[in-house]
Amino acid sequence: MATYDSLFSALGLKEWCAEGKSDGPMSMADLLAKTKGSDAEPESLWDLPFPSMDTLNESCAAFPQSRELTKGLEQGFLAIKDNLSLVLDPLTQPLSWFLDSALYGMLNTPWWIVIPLMLAIVFVVTKSWKLVLFVGVSIGLLAFIDYYEYAMQTLAIIFVCAFLCVLLGVPIGIAMARSNTLQRIMIPVLDMLQTLPPFVYLIPLIFLFSVTESKLYGIAIILYAIVPVVRLTNLGIRLVDKDVIEAADAFGMTPRQKLFKVQIPLALPNIMAGVNQTIMMSLAMVVIASLVSAPGLGVLVLRGIRNLELGVGLVSGLGIVILAVILDRVTKASLARINASQKQ
Repeated sequence: MATYDSLFSALGLKEWCAEGKSDGPMSMADLLAKTKGSDAEPESLWDLPFPSMDTLNESCAAFPQSRELTKGLEQGFLAIKDNLSLVLDPLTQPLSWFLDSALYGMLNTPWWIVIPLMLAIVFVVTKSWKLVLFVGVSIGLLAFIDYYEYAMQTLAIIFVCAFLCVLLGVPIGIAMARSNTLQRIMIPVLDMLQTLPPFVYLIPLIFLFSVTESKLYGIAIILYAIVPVVRLTNLGIRLVDKDVIEAADAFGMTPRQKLFKVQIPLALPNIMAGVNQTIMMSLAMVVIASLVSAPGLGVLVLRGIRNLELGVGLVSGLGIVILAVILDRVTKASLARINASQKQ
């Protein structure tokens, strides 16, 4: 007699449970369990098992098991997969074009153009010769150990995905700041995106898109990295002093003028902090996305794990750290310039 037989009997479900019993031969696992007495009534309350799906199934064969739940979810997703792909494929195809174009341009442009151009951008953004020197030495070191192409692939993916995160995230954050209802709707969504393990992003995308398509890892990176810029844009707009808003209203500013001439400039430090975090999270996800054909330094890390190549794994990991430091220092230096200009 199983543990919860009496419960189903008390509920009058004994006949329903009997309908689910199989007349086939007992499996080896069931035979072993029966031999060990796992179906026996617990001797005391201390030994009472939790009424989980599998435990209740032992007392009532018609009650579904936990594997039926997971299998049902899988079958439901596969049933709508083709229709989802039909809608999502054309919508996300530009992402593949952007990523492929960025990778092609970064790898097919000579290094003596790419590196000076990057250093010029760093100087324009930061106005710091020390930072320019640091970035030049770091990129030169990666090129010296023949990791230049891998590093450029990683940077190309980050530039595209971070740009799209900002392009999509800032308007969403502004809309959230303007609507409390939208904020209440979006906060649980952002919480889910922020707490969902990175590997889980890849599971449904593998079924929806081909592994050879760039948008597979692009979508995963954007979903994972967009949260900080949305949250901090919303926070920055909401933290704008109400007296300043009242003054803008007194001057007869339209909502559009108030947004672009007052709210966004004052919220820019928070927005830039969100951009910094988005870039860092993009870099983290690029490494994980190497599992689904994302190029870059993550491929070398994966190779080091699969082939137990300690040197390759450590050096490529050091390369990722160097890129992370470069991106972090550049974005923080630009944020410091913005703060300094606002104080003046």
